[in-house]
Amino acid sequence: MTASTGSGPAYDIVTGRPIDRLPARELLRVSLYWLGISSIFAGLGFILLARLELEFAVAGDAVGRTLTLLLLTGTVIAIVVQPTIGSISDYTKSRWGRRKPYIFIGTLLDVVFLAGIAFSQELIALAAFVALLQFTSNFAQGPFQGYVPDLVPARQVGLASALVGIMQVLGNVTGFIIGALAVVTGEFALALISLGLIELVTMLAVVIKVRDPHPGKSRQGRPWRSIAAEAWGLDILKERSFLWLVSSRLAVLMAGGVLVGLSLLYLLRSLAYSQELAGTVSIFVVTLVAIGTVAAVVPAARLSDRIGRKPVIYASCALGAVGLALVAVAPDLASAPPGVSIPSPDVTTVIELMLSDTRFHVAAFGVILYGLSAGSFLAVDWALMTDIIPKASSGRYMGLSNVATASAGLLALAIGGTLMDVVGGATRGPAGPQAAMWFAVVLFGIGALLLRPVDQRRREVAPVPPA
Repeated sequence: MTASTGSGPAYDIVTGRPIDRLPARELLRVSLYWLGISSIFAGLGFILLARLELEFAVAGDAVGRTLTLLLLTGTVIAIVVQPTIGSISDYTKSRWGRRKPYIFIGTLLDVVFLAGIAFSQELIALAAFVALLQFTSNFAQGPFQGYVPDLVPARQVGLASALVGIMQVLGNVTGFIIGALAVVTGEFALALISLGLIELVTMLAVVIKVRDPHPGKSRQGRPWRSIAAEAWGLDILKERSFLWLVSSRLAVLMAGGVLVGLSLLYLLRSLAYSQELAGTVSIFVVTLVAIGTVAAVVPAARLSDRIGRKPVIYASCALGAVGLALVAVAPDLASAPPGVSIPSPDVTTVIELMLSDTRFHVAAFGVILYGLSAGSFLAVDWALMTDIIPKASSGRYMGLSNVATASAGLLALAIGGTLMDVVGGATRGPAGPQAAMWFAVVLFGIGALLLRPVDQRRREVAPVPPA
């Protein structure tokens, strides 16, 4: 059975799955906002870590723990806000549609709070603005994540997920490059404001151009308080595949979070690079990740359409584990060449150093493998999540799935950063970041194990068993 939302697309009234095929430009617009969101948090994490290490009077064996405490409140807010607002948006009826009002308001407030972070000089002020940023960004992101299930028919889910993955990668690359340039130049405030402008531009492209035709569900007289509480209803316990997939996503994203969150300290401590050199090399490292990720996204999505989502994710976990293992062992393979601590390296000097440093060769190859793994995972995990969730409540379930995304970075820094501090000690020893990388290798294995119980069939062909 099908229905139509007036001038909008037709959709199956039983499964909630859209039927009309979307043009490529519409798919691109749906995924574009991910570039803005990803760039903010990729750049923000890099900049906060750099400021703690280089500007604030934080002890050498407490940088990881300090950053964890700085982000803790914001992460808890993200875990609560995104599913709740996503669920509310499922029932919202407005002239703009059920998703756009939240995306628009949340993004404008993001820009304000990024400026607050940029000009904060005390840790308590940083923590307050980071918490506010987490609230507003997840206020927008929860409803936005419902767009793909709202608009994309089953036969285009793989392509749409690939585009989402590409935009996330481009956002991460953009954020890291801006963060790395901030480390090199010391212009942290300018970098944060730039990140806010990027999110603002991508938001306008989505709000102005993307349709929002799916009708909000009827509240049937229930108050909004009850709708908000529905996000955390116990009926989710019968969605076994969803719960296992969220757990698997958490472990895999934590593994990547260790590499991403501690890469600067890996360069500073394990490879003994100077501040300027580490910031410059970080740009090359991010470029390597981007090349691997973008190269893998579309082939992985198409392959998953043929052989299934889970086999591709298993391969992604194996590839990521090998890559991070190479990063972990690289500092022990050979001594560094002369000139590692060049105070103000130019591009030519940096390239010469990278060509002569065997350690960097091995680590760079591992980073490329991780990029291939991340691209495969980003595309296929998103597609699998879209396949198995109830479409009428896509805002709620996609918001709940972000519990893993929101907490992965914090847990990666909490456990990996603490492990780094304990192993490296007050002297900031090189073994600290290496130990964190080995922890990430283990996380990839855990993620693969947690994926096993997931039923990868689309929801419309795999009825949910009774609780």
